[in-house]
This record gives sequence, C-alpha cells and structure tokens, in this order.
Amino acid sequence: MTFDIPTRTDDVLTSDTHLIQSFANLNALKQDGARTAIVSAKGAHVIDSEGNKLIDGIGGLWCVNVGHGRDEIIDAVTQQLKTLDYYSTFYNFTHPAAAALAEKVASLAPGRLNHVYFSNSGSVANDTAVRILHHYNILRGKPEKRQILSRMGAYHGSTHLAMAMTTPAYSEGWHTAADGLVHHLMAPHKYREAPEMTDAEFLKVLEQDMLDAIHRIGADNICAFFAEPIQGAGGVITAPEGYHKRMREITAEHDIAYVADEVVTAWGRLGHMFTSEDVYDCVPDIITTAKGLTSGYQPLAATIVSSEIHDVISRPDAMFLHGMTYSGHPAAAAAGLANIGILERDRIPERVQTTGKVFENALRGLDDLNMVGEVRGSHFMMGIEFVKNKDTREEFDADAMIGSKVSQAAQDRGLIARALGNILILSPTLIMDEVMIAEIEATLRESIELVSNELGV
Repeated sequence: MTFDIPTRTDDVLTSDTHLIQSFANLNALKQDGARTAIVSAKGAHVIDSEGNKLIDGIGGLWCVNVGHGRDEIIDAVTQQLKTLDYYSTFYNFTHPAAAALAEKVASLAPGRLNHVYFSNSGSVANDTAVRILHHYNILRGKPEKRQILSRMGAYHGSTHLAMAMTTPAYSEGWHTAADGLVHHLMAPHKYREAPEMTDAEFLKVLEQDMLDAIHRIGADNICAFFAEPIQGAGGVITAPEGYHKRMREITAEHDIAYVADEVVTAWGRLGHMFTSEDVYDCVPDIITTAKGLTSGYQPLAATIVSSEIHDVISRPDAMFLHGMTYSGHPAAAAAGLANIGILERDRIPERVQTTGKVFENALRGLDDLNMVGEVRGSHFMMGIEFVKNKDTREEFDADAMIGSKVSQAAQDRGLIARALGNILILSPTLIMDEVMIAEIEATLRESIELVSNELGV
C-alpha cells in the first residue's frame, strides 16, 4: 500500500489541521492564509503549493547550507538505506557510516576535540553536553559541580533542559528544568545594554558580570558556561570583540567547562567549518552542532568532546549510561559525510568569506531606512531590528508585530525571511551569488519601506 502525499493547497492545509507546528500561535494558524505549504525546492529556492517561487532566505531553518536538491546527498542516503537501513551504536555495536563521520568531524574540530556523540537535534546535543559534564564531574569526585551559566538572549533548544538554558522569553507560560540549575548572565548586546559604551568598556562589564556570578554561585558548584558564537534565535546578537576569548580564559581559571553552541554557526555559515577558534580565538571543551552538519537533509547533531573529558568518562570503572535509538543513524551519517564532501569540494566556506561579506554589507546598507535601528550579525547570519525612533532607539510595542509585517511583505515579493518580534532574521543557503544577494537587498528595502510608510515612521 502506498499513500499519496497532497500537493494542492486545500488538501495540504486540510491534512495540516492535525499537525502541531513548532513555535507558532496555534489558534492563529486556524485562520485562512495563515499557513504556507512548501512542496518542493531546488538550489536557493522553494516552491509553495500555489506555484510561487521563493528565495529561501532562512535556509529552511538556519540549516540548508549547500542548497536544496543536491543529488550527492540524496544518492548517498538512498545507497546507505539499500545497504544498511538501520543499526544502532548501542553497547558494542557500530557501523561504517557513523564511524567514518565521527572521524571526519573530529578531524575538522579545533584543538583536542577528538570524540563525537551523535544525536538527532541541537537541543539534544546540548542536553547531552550537560549529562556528559555532570557524569565527568562525578567521576572526578566533584559531584557538586552541576550548575550552568547561560546568557540572556541565548537559544540552546526546546527540550526540557535546553529550554532552561535558553533566554527566559522562550519559556513564558511553560515550566522548564531550571529549578535553580541554570543562571543567566547579561546579554552581550551593546545596542540595547550599553549603547553609550565602547566595545572595550562593555567587555569589562560582561567580564565582571561573569566573575560576580561565579563568586555568588561558587566555582566549585558550576560545571559549564554555554555560549553561541553569535546568539541566533535570541535576535542575532554579536558580542564585543574579544568576548569569547576572555570568557574562555575566565572559565578555564575556575575549572568551568566552556561549551560552544555551534548549532548554527558551524559548517560554513560564517566562512569556516567551525568558528570558535578560526573566528573568535577560542578553543572550547565541547562543541555542539547540528543543522548544517547534514544541511538539513537528515536529522543529525553532534556533541564533540575534548580528549581530556573523554579520558575520564572512558575510565575502566565508568559506564556511559546515555543513548538514543537513532544516535548515529546510518542514513543520517551518510548524509553528513556527503554534505561535508560538498562543502570541501566546492570550497563553500572559503567562498562565504567573500560572498558572506557581500551579503552582510548589502544588509548593513539598509541602515539608511527610518525604521531600521540596527543591522547586526556576520556573513550569512544577519538580523535587522526595527525601531520607532532611530535616535532614541525606542522600540515598537510587542503586539505591533513589525517583523511579521515586513516578513509577509517580503514573502509577497518572493523572499522568505524569519520574523522574531520586531526583528527580521536572514540565514539563507550559502550558495547565493551577488546577483541574488542584490535581489534580496532590493526586496527587503521595498518591503521595509512599504511597512514604514503604512505606519508613518
């Protein structure tokens, strides 16, 4: 028996009434025109159920780095499923695809991050990092080292523990696993937190904020500091220059593990396979990554652990009591290997060092528009914050939904962009050329001007 997958708009949206969608107002989705059905994709574009061709300005969800419809990945997954559809990496079992991908990821990761645990999402990769560090500290005779430092503006996932590490705005109306375990430091967002300061002055404030937290909680009680190189779903927030290197120095001085959440920033988005060392001069104890690891073709994430940590958790008296059914799934691992092969063969990260800067500069040029308060980010990871008044930085009311208004105007003109309150996020595929970049800039300019004129801003 086979099942027909609907492609007509009415049929798709009828089926969709049974689907619980992520991070959405489920009641609002009941309204006509509230949902868009994407039915096919190729390269940097997707096609909706009405036949509209749209530039995928969000890369699926920060993840379709090599573009849609790459035969190399599709063929690799197909061949893997024909050879070995599934086997676990539980107990004493392994299989070639997971083993080869672990070796490849370790060879690309910085420093002595030589050991890889695979899971199925960035959220689970971050939960895994916490469980590993708790286990590591118990084996070291330091079971009290359990507390976690995160930051306002962070996004580390939506599983129960990862959501506790995420900025509190994302868990409004929900319980989390925080329960005194997670402590949020100041957001490294100078535009909002310290507009009158220089970067160097603000860095000193952030440094003192971390030191104060360590003193208050006690270094002997803290296991880790989690930080995205650029805060993504918290608003594409970039820290002042030197921030990650200095925070790494402080954590090392206090025996606190540094976990770099590179779920978004790895695999070419900022012009490097990993950004922690190459961009920010920071070699963490653990890197978590997902999304661009397979360019979204299969669900796969990795928690990459230093040899120092692995040496402890692999002691003869230790048992690694952590695992998922789909950890290192053969088809997902095959997709990862093929995806990395494309990134290397086509030198996509190296190209992004040029095209990403063209994209970044094009969007920064939108700063001349009245409603644009700040354009921030790097390369193919950008955010645009809209304000009522550029001089005072006065914000729109949350219910104004300015980001959504601009996003809809852009989609009407052939570009998908992600709304986040009064912010618009762009994280497109990494294969765009300068012609398409110019098209995106022109579409955004027209869309922002339209909304601005409607609001009289």
